[in-house]
Amino acid sequence: MKIDFLTLFPEMFQGVLNESILKKAQEKAAVEFRVMNFRDYSTNKHHNVDDYPYGGGAGMVLQPQPIFDAVEDIRNKTDSKPKVILVCPQGERYTQEKAEQLAKEEHLLFICGHYEGYDERIRENLVTDEISIGDFVLTGGELASMVIADSVVRLLPGVLGNEDSPVLDSYSSGLLEHPHYTRPADFRGLKVPDVLLSGNHKKIAEWREEESLRRTFNRRPDLLDSYPLTEKQQSFIKTLKNGN
Repeated sequence: MKIDFLTLFPEMFQGVLNESILKKAQEKAAVEFRVMNFRDYSTNKHHNVDDYPYGGGAGMVLQPQPIFDAVEDIRNKTDSKPKVILVCPQGERYTQEKAEQLAKEEHLLFICGHYEGYDERIRENLVTDEISIGDFVLTGGELASMVIADSVVRLLPGVLGNEDSPVLDSYSSGLLEHPHYTRPADFRGLKVPDVLLSGNHKKIAEWREEESLRRTFNRRPDLLDSYPLTEKQQSFIKTLKNGN
C-alpha cells in the first residue's frame, strides 16, 4: 500500500511513522509513506496557500490551486487511482469497518488542512472520502490522518505477525474485546480467572465470548442492536439484563 500525506507541517509525521508498528510495516514493505508539503506547489511569489474568505468572516481558507496541483501531480506519477481522503469534522464518523474497507485499497492520499477550512471546490472535485475521527475540532488534519493510517496499516497482511490479532480486536467482530491476563497468575492477591489456567480450550472460548458480551452490554449496549446474536447469546444477554 502507498499512503501519501499532503500537509503544511511534514515534521509532525516523523516520530509517528518511524516508530513501532508503522516502522515495522515499512521494513516489511507492506506500506510506503510519503509526506509532502503542499506549499511547495504554490504558484504565487510568497508561496501563500490561504486567503480571506469571500463574503467575510473569521479565519483563513485554504486556496484550491496548491492542493489541486499536488493531488494531480501524485495521480500523474502513479498507476493506481488513490482514495483522496479529506479529514475534517464534517466527514463520516470513522469506524473499524471503515478501516477494514480502506485496508483493501492500494493507495490512500490524505489532505491535511489547517486554518478555517478548505475552499469548497477542493471538497467537491478532488475528494473521494471525508472522514472525522470524532465530534471535536483539531488544529489541523495531521493528527487525524495519522490515527487513520495507523488503524489501516495494522490490518495489512503480515504487519502484526499474528494474523488473528486484528480479527479479535474490539469492534472487528462487532463486539468489544474480552479481558486479557498474563503472568503472574497471582499478583498482590489479584488472581487470573481459573478457567484461563485450565487448559480447556472449549471452556476458555466460551468464557471469552461471554465476557465480550458482558463488556459490550455494560459499556456499549448500542452495539448489540445491530449484532446478530445467536439464541445462546440472547439467553446470556437476558441473564445480564436480569442482573445475574
